Amino acid sequence: MATIASGALVNLEELVPSSQHFKHGISLRVTGKLQDYDVETAVAVIVDRNASLKVDTQHLNINLRIGSTFQFIGELLLEPDNEAILKARVGRNMDGMDLNLYRQSLQLLRDFQAGR
Repeated sequence: MATIASGALVNLEELVPSSQHFKHGISLRVTGKLQDYDVETAVAVIVDRNASLKVDTQHLNINLRIGSTFQFIGELLLEPDNEAILKARVGRNMDGMDLNLYRQSLQLLRDFQAGR
């Protein structure tokens, strides 16, 4: 039986070609505000600060609302032009979460893990 990897916590700004997380098939957990959603293709676009990411939501049963904050866990797929899309297996609404505080706590977690 295949093991499903947990999603590594990453900020959207970290998903650049030079990042250790910018690999085809890597399991990620990303959070951002829903900017756009195409019903026909089930592709959403989430944004955080100046970064954005396409998310394939075709396997999710979730109500997507433009402007709401969502968190997705899935596998990163890299297209031939090096454009990334997350094939989501889990998605949840995170409205009410303070994104600045979330980013700070993520940094503290990384600092703690690096100090081990």
